[in-house]
Amino acid sequence: MAERRLMDGGGTLGGVGALTPLAAELGDLKRIRDASSPDSLAVRAFRRAWGRLAAGEDARAVALSTTADALAAARLAGIDRGVLAAAGVADPLAILQRSFDEVAGPVAPALRSALREHLGRDMAASPAPAFAEALIRQPRAGATCPGKPRLVLEPPENHGDHCLVVAVLGTVLAGLYGADPSTAFVAGMAHHLHNAMLPDSGFAGEILLGDELGPLMRRLFDRELATLAGPVEITVRAALVTIGDAETPEGRAFNAADVMDRVLQMRQYDRVAGFTTSQALDDLELVHAGPLQAFHQVVLAEAGLP
Repeated sequence: MAERRLMDGGGTLGGVGALTPLAAELGDLKRIRDASSPDSLAVRAFRRAWGRLAAGEDARAVALSTTADALAAARLAGIDRGVLAAAGVADPLAILQRSFDEVAGPVAPALRSALREHLGRDMAASPAPAFAEALIRQPRAGATCPGKPRLVLEPPENHGDHCLVVAVLGTVLAGLYGADPSTAFVAGMAHHLHNAMLPDSGFAGEILLGDELGPLMRRLFDRELATLAGPVEITVRAALVTIGDAETPEGRAFNAADVMDRVLQMRQYDRVAGFTTSQALDDLELVHAGPLQAFHQVVLAEAGLP
């Protein structure tokens, strides 16, 4: 199919490491906000993408434009094409391309080119389905294990955050595995549809549900899918076939994205807990080079900071 011709061939797990830093930056979209909305950038992209999919827009266009803008946002944060245009920037796209190019080097070349062509197109969408809004409100379980107390990690991510990051990372990983990027994207967007109604109790809760788990999940998936128009439902159902599969390129792209985001989320909690002032000053150059740097350093020394 046409989408497959965008890919550079089936990669191996050894190639995933080159994409790990980018995966971590995409995960930060769950935590970046601005004054225009209380929601994270990931939640806002999740809502827009579901609105576009539910309205019948081509899944490939939604996947590529959402992923392209997510890559640009890794460095520009909330500065998107709309913000730049409203601020009077003559060529907003050139700035988006500059940010995209800064992070997109590890993406397979043919896919990278296709993504770059879709930058700045994700500006408006129809209202998102009710299940998408429910997923945005639904917290994820955190770390659970059968027979052990839950480890509650703050702040919790929500299912909109997680699904959006898995969707865009799955699209990026499609270039490594030779997969159809739109299938990986839709699978990521839809793989927690059951949690629109079912609170997330994690692996521990799944074990306690026992034999009820499979039938329960099928009923809940069917419940939410039935709210979509016929052609859209068919597209989503076809993508969901891949979520239990690590044999096809699409299944590998989705499942690699899912497990990477889950572990990177835990690593984020670890990084925050271990963050030091020295890291801010030395590694991140908090008092950065510029005409006032010398004065700032004198003030900090006199103040005993750090």
